[in-house]
Amino acid sequence: MHVYRRLLRYLSPYLLKLIVAGVCMIGVALATASLAYLVEPALDDIFLKKDLAMLIFIPLIVAVVYVVKGVCDFAQYYLMAYVGQSVIRDLREEMFTKLEQMSVGFFVRHSTGELLSRMNNDVSLVQGAMTSAITGIVRDAVTVIALICVVFYRDFTLALMAMVVFPLAVYPLLSFGKRLKRYSRRMLVSLEDITQRLNETITGIRIVKAFAMEDYERSRFREVNQTLFNAFMRRFKVRALSNPVMETLGGFGVCAIVFYGGYQVVNGISTQGTFFSFLAALFMLYEPIKRINEANSTIQEGISAGERIFALMDADPDVTDRSDAVELQTCTGEVVFDTVFFGYEDQMVLKGVSIRANPGEAIAIVGESGVGKSTLLDLIPRFYDVNSGAILVDGKDVRSLTQKSLREKIGVVTQQTILFDDTIRNNIAYGRPDLSLEKVVDAAKAAHAHDFIATLPNGYDTIIGENGIKLSGGERQRIAIARALLKNPPILILDEATSNLDSDSERAVQSALEELMRGRTTVVVAHRLSTIRNVDRIYVLMNGTVAEQGSHDELLSRDGEFARLYFLQFSLNENGEKNLEAAGLMPESKAGSK
Repeated sequence: MHVYRRLLRYLSPYLLKLIVAGVCMIGVALATASLAYLVEPALDDIFLKKDLAMLIFIPLIVAVVYVVKGVCDFAQYYLMAYVGQSVIRDLREEMFTKLEQMSVGFFVRHSTGELLSRMNNDVSLVQGAMTSAITGIVRDAVTVIALICVVFYRDFTLALMAMVVFPLAVYPLLSFGKRLKRYSRRMLVSLEDITQRLNETITGIRIVKAFAMEDYERSRFREVNQTLFNAFMRRFKVRALSNPVMETLGGFGVCAIVFYGGYQVVNGISTQGTFFSFLAALFMLYEPIKRINEANSTIQEGISAGERIFALMDADPDVTDRSDAVELQTCTGEVVFDTVFFGYEDQMVLKGVSIRANPGEAIAIVGESGVGKSTLLDLIPRFYDVNSGAILVDGKDVRSLTQKSLREKIGVVTQQTILFDDTIRNNIAYGRPDLSLEKVVDAAKAAHAHDFIATLPNGYDTIIGENGIKLSGGERQRIAIARALLKNPPILILDEATSNLDSDSERAVQSALEELMRGRTTVVVAHRLSTIRNVDRIYVLMNGTVAEQGSHDELLSRDGEFARLYFLQFSLNENGEKNLEAAGLMPESKAGSK
């Protein structure tokens, strides 16, 4: 119950509304008990004694009771719904804030489907436990107490007989609750799997169709869908059993009570009004007890969901600001890797890497795929923290700086272009909606994106769809470059920034990038080695270390790892000389003779 108590703490800001709702619940309970109490005078005074005054008075009282009950029922339902939805809103916001605080490594370990499932499915179950369950238990518990008072007042002996059934109902109530909690946990895991499967299939639909894998994906979805179906059916089986068991136990008690109560009426020990008032209260008891049983089931499911939610919210970020972290106020752009070691779990990726980029310099990181080039870039804005060694910006260890102030000084254009389902203008001016259109257009022009934007139906107000799906790969990349241009950072990170562009677009964007790089410290990872001819220094990564460093021409002349990688891209074929000339490798005598 620790989890549920923790969930209940979210109710504290809405204490006044809860108190008012509680008073209204008591009103509903008392009104229900009053109706059971009025059965005796209705039968005895109206139908047996034929009292005309009571014939007018009792229906009037019943009408007033129903009006009071209706008003209280509406008020408590609305107030509890307001409180419940407020709690869920607060919980979702807190979860979202927590997710934003987590490092990139957290999102590598947890799938998108898992996180979406916890934000949606798990929170929905908690919502039921925080609204309908609380409302039901409080209201129905007061109703049960009030009706029990009526039952004992009308016939103490019969009431004792009825109460024998209550302890018998407690055991199945607890047993069903434990099973529901277990099955609910399995159901949530299955919901997580199906959310992940849907997300992967929809995101990768082009690959699915390109490989004609519809049948394969359908079979994989059918498998997780069947698992989810089985989990739901086990849960529904327990829910379906709980009420019949309660009802059957109650039925045995009613049989004994009808026999004994009828015997008392037949022998003149009790009146018909007293017995039917007792019986009405007893039957009215069944519904609130049944609802308490259902509320208990809902609470058990909510606890399962709450455990998963709090497991997420209690996770510690891999990257945090130190208590004495300072803001990076100004930045000249010096970036230094000082004997950096870094690895993922048991795999060491970087092994003592030392790299320097002086203010305003452009350096490039090259190497074979998987050697750790992109990982090295991720360490600069602290997407990850180094295992040992240090990364210095303007002589300050990045771990001594606040993440926000550090990242404000860094512009990033990655190989995987990330855009939002919004207008082109808002994507370029990301996070700054008040920025003038003129500045947005200037950035787009510098990134050679303005011309294609102008041809779109709504220009800069065109909605580009999820991750810019309505644009081509090259267009998406130029929007991302315009976004980085507008940020105007002293440090620029380009991770395969032109990888998705055709030759014409690449030349245009490369010119824009060269302009952007002027006067800024730039760290570049480039697959096409011909695009980094003009950087100040190139570092070649091999086996987690820096194998070579130097200028483009220096590294080519050494005939080492860089030269090997370079010549692999421009290997001779039937048009070998043409390729070499395009690569800038044609000897001067041959180039001049052509």
